[in-house]
Amino acid sequence: MACFIVPMTEAIVVTVVKKVVEKKEKKVLEQGTIQTTQAIHSTQTGLSWSRKLSWLNRLLWGGVVLLAYEHLWHGEIVPWPPFLTAMNNPADIAPMLHEVATIGTGMAIFVTAVWAVMVLIADHKAKAITTAKINTAMGGK
Repeated sequence: MACFIVPMTEAIVVTVVKKVVEKKEKKVLEQGTIQTTQAIHSTQTGLSWSRKLSWLNRLLWGGVVLLAYEHLWHGEIVPWPPFLTAMNNPADIAPMLHEVATIGTGMAIFVTAVWAVMVLIADHKAKAITTAKINTAMGGK
């Protein structure tokens, strides 16, 4: 019915946070010091937080678009107020809110967990690549 509302809310928050982080990173890069540049990149892997947040942002917005389209396809969303067909009948509001609270929250948590695993793997891979480059530059294996 309206389970996409929770991931959409998270996506809106992540979009705002990403913009703020990008602004801070840009300001730090303009200062150009080594210490502040290292503060931008987590674990000095070269992957900025704004980039990582953009991954989460894309996952969330992609899911929201697909879910909204699916609900539109099944007639659960209409182009006139109140937009959600469950809002037309007071008896349908409680099941809709239950779906939002359970299914929507579960999807948002799952997508965020998948993103967290992606970030951990990306940081690990980037750190391994950086270490290999340093070892090669120093004449090691």
